[in-house]
Amino acid sequence: MLERYFSVLEKEKPALHWIARCLEVEADSPSTLEQERLAKLNREGSRRVRELSLAPPRKEEEPSGKTSLLDVKIELSKRILSHCSFCERKCGTDRTRGELGYCGVGRNSRYSSQFLHMGEEIELVPSHTIFFSGCNFRCVYCQNWDIAAHPESGQIAKAAEIAVILQEGILQGSRNANFVGGEPTPNLHTILETINLLGKAGEFLPLVWNSNMYMSKETMEILDGVVDVYLGDFRYGNNRCAEELSDVKEYFEIVSRNFLRAYQTSEVMLRHLVLPGHIDCCTEPIMRWVSENIPEVYFNLMFQYRPDYRASLYPSINRRLSQKERDAALSLAREYGIRIS
Repeated sequence: MLERYFSVLEKEKPALHWIARCLEVEADSPSTLEQERLAKLNREGSRRVRELSLAPPRKEEEPSGKTSLLDVKIELSKRILSHCSFCERKCGTDRTRGELGYCGVGRNSRYSSQFLHMGEEIELVPSHTIFFSGCNFRCVYCQNWDIAAHPESGQIAKAAEIAVILQEGILQGSRNANFVGGEPTPNLHTILETINLLGKAGEFLPLVWNSNMYMSKETMEILDGVVDVYLGDFRYGNNRCAEELSDVKEYFEIVSRNFLRAYQTSEVMLRHLVLPGHIDCCTEPIMRWVSENIPEVYFNLMFQYRPDYRASLYPSINRRLSQKERDAALSLAREYGIRIS
């Protein structure tokens, strides 16, 4: 579990984004290519990255200066920005012209803070977290609501500046670049440009995509061959609860699809925050699905829910978990053979 991630930390293998940065593609200038050609180059290149990630030859680990797979991915993300479909809401807004969709994130990403986080999973800490402002969910119990609900907060996230910040973090002992929020998805273009500017310092810095996993298929294809670890939330076992508590539609189908794709192409750490009163409708269906589809996943069963933000308006979740609910969740994990990390 997380074998490749640890091999990167031990400097036995480079991070996936480094391979994508070094991998040449047959294109002089991505900006001149038709969409279909770009998409094909991305698919073929991402498959090649996965092949090289098993035992990448050292001679291919230096950028050639020519067009790289990462250049292609950056161009794809910029094009999506003009009719935004980074997440499955697919607002279609032209963010390059200042239009705002559901998440409220404009052309320029913003971040509220960055620091070496010691509160993440033990395998990740110290984790250099970049907290982006804005989110494509409206969780009524959001503990980061001051960031998620205010996309205008914080400062502009300039790729060159964040790259320098991450380089400094490496010197301070960071083990990864952890892009979170809010939500990283609306900021895909900024994140790709950032890791492209990391330079040699980024060769052994894994990229952690800390997300609600509501990305579009197009975004998942761009992330393929770049993300070392998906640190994803799987909150709801059905669409009704997701719509009521986070204002998202078709939640289960979309999030399960993305977890499956992530599981097939990278390494995954799945977080399930147990909600009071949601054992039968959410925890059980999620565990059943995990056991049938991604049984070897890193599974973090989380009991730290507290009623925050607007949770007081929803009586069913306006309390902490009971011991009975904790025991029930642990019992389900044993029943479905899920190893809790």
